[in-house]
Amino acid sequence: MTIETRFNIPLVADLALREKQIQQHYRPIIAVHKWFARRPGTLFRALTIAEFGDAPLADLFFTANDFPGRHVADPFMGGGTPLIEANRVGCDVTGFDINPMAWWVVREEIEHLNLSRYERTVNELIGALHATLGPFYHTDCPLYGDEDVPVKYFLWVKVLNCTACGEQFDLFPGYLLSEDARHPKNVFVCAHCGELNEVADRKSPGHCHHCGATLRQRGPASRSRCACSHCGCVNKYPRGEAGPPQHRLFAIEYYNPVRKAGHKGRFFKKPDSKDLTRIQEAEKQWSRLTVQFAPTQEILPGDETNRLRRWGYTQYRQMFNPRQLLGLELSCRLVAKVNDHRIRCALATNISDLLRYQNMLCRYNTRALKSLDIFSVHGFPVNLIQCESNLFGIKNGKGANIGSGGWYNIAAKYAKAKRYCDEPFEVCRNGTRKHVVLVKGEWIGTQRMGVRDRKMTIRCTSATTEELSPNTLDAVFTDPPYLGNVQYGELMDFCYVWLRRLIGDQAEGFHRASTRSPLELTGNATQERGLVQFAAGLSEVYKRVTVALKPGAPLVFTYHHNKLEAYYAAGVAILDAGLTCSASLPCPAEMAGSIHIHGTNSSIVDTVFVCRATGKIPRHWLFETLEQLVTIVAEDCDQLRAAEYGPTPGDIRCLIFGHLTRMAIWNLRRGWDTERPTLEKLDRFAAAVAQFGDPDQIREILAAKKPALSAAVGPLFVAHRCAEKKQDEVCF
Repeated sequence: MTIETRFNIPLVADLALREKQIQQHYRPIIAVHKWFARRPGTLFRALTIAEFGDAPLADLFFTANDFPGRHVADPFMGGGTPLIEANRVGCDVTGFDINPMAWWVVREEIEHLNLSRYERTVNELIGALHATLGPFYHTDCPLYGDEDVPVKYFLWVKVLNCTACGEQFDLFPGYLLSEDARHPKNVFVCAHCGELNEVADRKSPGHCHHCGATLRQRGPASRSRCACSHCGCVNKYPRGEAGPPQHRLFAIEYYNPVRKAGHKGRFFKKPDSKDLTRIQEAEKQWSRLTVQFAPTQEILPGDETNRLRRWGYTQYRQMFNPRQLLGLELSCRLVAKVNDHRIRCALATNISDLLRYQNMLCRYNTRALKSLDIFSVHGFPVNLIQCESNLFGIKNGKGANIGSGGWYNIAAKYAKAKRYCDEPFEVCRNGTRKHVVLVKGEWIGTQRMGVRDRKMTIRCTSATTEELSPNTLDAVFTDPPYLGNVQYGELMDFCYVWLRRLIGDQAEGFHRASTRSPLELTGNATQERGLVQFAAGLSEVYKRVTVALKPGAPLVFTYHHNKLEAYYAAGVAILDAGLTCSASLPCPAEMAGSIHIHGTNSSIVDTVFVCRATGKIPRHWLFETLEQLVTIVAEDCDQLRAAEYGPTPGDIRCLIFGHLTRMAIWNLRRGWDTERPTLEKLDRFAAAVAQFGDPDQIREILAAKKPALSAAVGPLFVAHRCAEKKQDEVCF
């Protein structure tokens, strides 16, 4: 039994769905540092155990596993999930990624840390920072008269100087600061005097309690135009030629620990003169510093960074206000003085991750009342309202963190991640209740006293150029790059330019000025990379790792895309590597509520492609007509419903694309000419897929059939579609 017969779709789908809702609770290790589109750790744990285990997956998943002598590789390691899960169950691992930030993050995740020493050092660092910068994050409470209470968030609005009258005016897209979801009332900013007003009716907010002006929700700034509040002249924005945008502090959310127990809701205020004086003092301190670490590096052109350049940002330092720059610069100086190399690297990682919240592109969620970090969507959206978080964060009387985006939060998550390395766990559901299952005997790392060492080899290089020894790998598990314009290199430069100044040349790949590379496989209009380049690069990687696979060992990868054409590249790469797709299995891999997915027709369900040079495939997985494919897709949908997930039209579309790709590979595997030009191979693959007809027809047939789910199928349904009885199998 291997993945094809042991993989339990309902079990893994149920676990993956729950993990993606609160991934840091199921897999705390991901909090070491931000990475994008991480696939569920539960999925890759299941794949590894299903391939190497010797019992049904449900029997093995929540118990300790150890597979000594097994060697697993990931040619696109990214945030490291497949390698971490393989390392945890005793495998030796090898990983490659062309992005130096990926190399750094994976090393930080797996390398051991003296946790008590780390926590002591980080507390000393925060204490030193607070002694210098603490007053800049305090305010006075106008409601109760208390002085020097901590600020959670500073809220800023972009401003322009009118081209007609020269006066400065605000670019408010709307005046609603807080909805009445997590606060008793709606909070409006008065467009006339700037005072904050709490009102019960959002649609009819009434008049300002301070100046009597009519309150309104809609602001004047819309579609890159805004009328000047002084003369009425309509001004256009952004004005990139004038430099980076300017901001005005218009509101503060703070925390009053003394009054919180008897106070309903949050604490908001309009900034007073002391708040504005604190800003000026921070600006003075920053101007007097001789800067050592804050980067002046140019923001290079790119698919995502061009948006920043249109707004006038030309250097990364311009994306921060003086108070943020002061806090980050002093943080870097303190970290640089730490003698312990391992602790210094951990703290440098913390600063790199802290940057996500300590910048002037963060937004304020008016419903959840929290800061949305710069990477809450996979891009660089420049909004008109920005949120500045407290550099330190806030702790309540019980020691719990209040708010997000400060040193306390980042350090706590990092410490939790490293504890998880020493004592990994799974979260199991029993009916409506869930409980943590410590998996004693498993651990993440390379060395542990009294137990066998594990080998870890990670390289900052392109897997298209790496030579691997033949017949040395027991499996390749990976999540390859996304063809679409998700520019991880461009996004990660935001962190990299700071981390590189702090670390220097101590890390592999950090000699480069940017994490970007012409060898990246993602589509990029600026670099003129499209489907052909993606297919050629993927083929080269798959060919190289296939040479290193032992006979019959699997290459397994997750994949989904909204366009069928993207699957042609995956199919061509598999065929070029001399592999056959022995299974295409569904598994949820993203959170449906993710900001970059919510409201779109995108799928959250990946196809897991299992590929081998030799093996067996159940005959009933093969199909020749759309009607036969409908039966297979309907079965996938039933298995997902067993995990209490109803596949969306987008999910079903991707499931269909996966099976069409698998079957086209099966039909083309004999006589495939790897020497033909890539474009010609893509065309041939497209023709093989097209012979099955229009995929939309399959969705229509499925909708008409409305396949019913058996009452015997539950969330932990164990029997897989091939495991109930001996199936007629076809060798390849």
